[in-house]
Amino acid sequence: MKRVRVLVANQPRLMRELIMTTIADQPDIELVGEVGNQDDVTEAVEQVRPDVLILAMDDREKHRVQCGFLLGRYPEMRILALAPEQNRALFYWAIVDIRCKPLESSEAGILNAVRQRPAVVGLASV
Repeated sequence: MKRVRVLVANQPRLMRELIMTTIADQPDIELVGEVGNQDDVTEAVEQVRPDVLILAMDDREKHRVQCGFLLGRYPEMRILALAPEQNRALFYWAIVDIRCKPLESSEAGILNAVRQRPAVVGLASV
């Protein structure tokens, strides 16, 4: 059984410890690290490549940008953002959906494809 690899980051120390204690009791979840400093989150994700990143949601707009950046680099990762003082949590993930459609094999077909922005509707999934 593959264990879910979790990195706990950027929480107040007490919150990190509570989360890590909860995770430690789960046989299918592995704690792969903890990060206390916001500035070290990206580097830690790069090093341990967690399946799930759990972090504090202090500034929602700043947080959304950071989650977008991380999911752009690691689309297979999921992010759980917690704001315990507000009794809120958000779950972020990315969906990579590759599409294609038949293309005319000609100079005109190639140039048309280069110039257009394909619409999502009506395209077949690969």
